[in-house]
Formats: sequence, C-alpha cells, structure tokens
Amino acid sequence: MDTGLKGRTAVVPGASTGLGLAVARALAAEGANVVLGGRRGDLVRAEAEKLPSAVGVEVDLTDHGAAAALIGAAEGRFGPVDVLVLNGGGPPPGRAEDFTPEQLTVAIELLVHPHQRLVAATLPGMRERGFGRIVAVGSSGVQQPIDGLVASNAARAALAGYLKTLAAEVAADGVTVNMVLPGRIDTDRVGVLDRANAERSGISVDEARARSEASIPAGRYGTPEEFAAVVTFLASAGAGYVTGEQVRCDGGMVRAH
Repeated sequence: MDTGLKGRTAVVPGASTGLGLAVARALAAEGANVVLGGRRGDLVRAEAEKLPSAVGVEVDLTDHGAAAALIGAAEGRFGPVDVLVLNGGGPPPGRAEDFTPEQLTVAIELLVHPHQRLVAATLPGMRERGFGRIVAVGSSGVQQPIDGLVASNAARAALAGYLKTLAAEVAADGVTVNMVLPGRIDTDRVGVLDRANAERSGISVDEARARSEASIPAGRYGTPEEFAAVVTFLASAGAGYVTGEQVRCDGGMVRAH
C-alpha cells in the first residue's frame, strides 16, 4: 500500500520515547519528513539523527508559546505541516473521590490546551491546501474509564469531544481528524501504571501485569510498533474518508461496541 506520505511533513510531540517515538519512526519509514518534539531535547535530537529526514526540537507544550514554536520550526525546516500527531504525557493516577477542581484544571492544561494550540497553528494551512491529517493519541479510558486514572479519563474525554466536533467542521476541506485509543501497550508509561496497581493491591509488579494481560482477549500487551501502524494508516492518503473516529488498538480489551 502506498501511504502517500513520501515528502509530507509530520509533527510528532512527545517523541523522545514510547508511543510518540514509535509513531515518528513509522512515519519516517514511509518517507515523511518528521519533526520530533519533546522536553528532553538531547533525546529527541539523538532519535531524529537516526531517521532519514527528521529534526528534534526541545519543547514543553505546556508553555503557551511552545506550539507555535514547534510548528514554526517544522515549517522552517521542511515546509507546511501535513500531518499533526497530538501526543503527550498523562497526569498521575488518582481516585475520583479525591479529585479536586484544581487537579482537573492541571489535567486540562496538560492534555487539552496544548493540543488546541497545535491545531490552531496548523489547521488554516491544511484547509487552504485541501489536505491535512490530525491524529490524536488518546486512551481506552475515553470509552471505558480506567480505575484510578480519573484525571486522564476526564481530560482525554474533553479532548475527544473537541476533536469529534472539529472533524465535522473541516471534513469538506480535505482534513481528517481521528483519535487512536491505546489499551495496554508495552511502554514505560504502562509500566508506571502496573507498579501503581501492584502497590495499591499489595502484589508484585509481575503479578499485576499478569492480571492485566489475563483481562485482554489477545492475552498480551501490544507493541508500540503495532500502535504506530494504526496511526500511520490514519495519516495516509488512503484514509481520506475516515474522520471523526476513535480507533481502538487494545487487543479487544474494551468490550463496548
């Protein structure tokens, strides 16, 4: 399948490790020019050097001017942005009964505002050129809230509502907006959650992981590469009639339709 990504410019924040890095690598393998963003500048620059046409940019997207700076760096190096991946770290675990308005504000500032600013910096050009792909890295918690992750569940659901609304508004302009919902993908972030679950349940981390794997019909955690392949398809030219969707990549973990 020709993805049509050769020569396109893609921006991937949160790309120093985990899902963001896997997505950056997958897009680069399809011939895209890739801009890797991340707070650990040394890591994103080192990873960018391993790719055929890429640059790493040190950026903290919680800073109000960071989104414009990241997109400006991409345009200065490769030209207009065709593919925007919305990705970033999640808030710490917590229970709903302990959740405060202040914590919700922090979660929104982490998971919603930066992505809105990135969209604002790229969407006008995409609409003018008649092509654009916006793909958000979400969470299975958008469709089936995850125990102990109230901040993530709430803020990612807000982002999902914003993106679903946006998708309908820009579809006629050749811009698609989708969300990919990872389940238990084998990343450092999931390792942190496994350790938190183990501590909360008074069991070993290995036992916590085994219990988690047993709840997944596929019987295992997914790989970052499997997740990145889904994102890459949604970023491709062939996915032009897929928009406003929440695509699960979770081995069947979420049982809802």
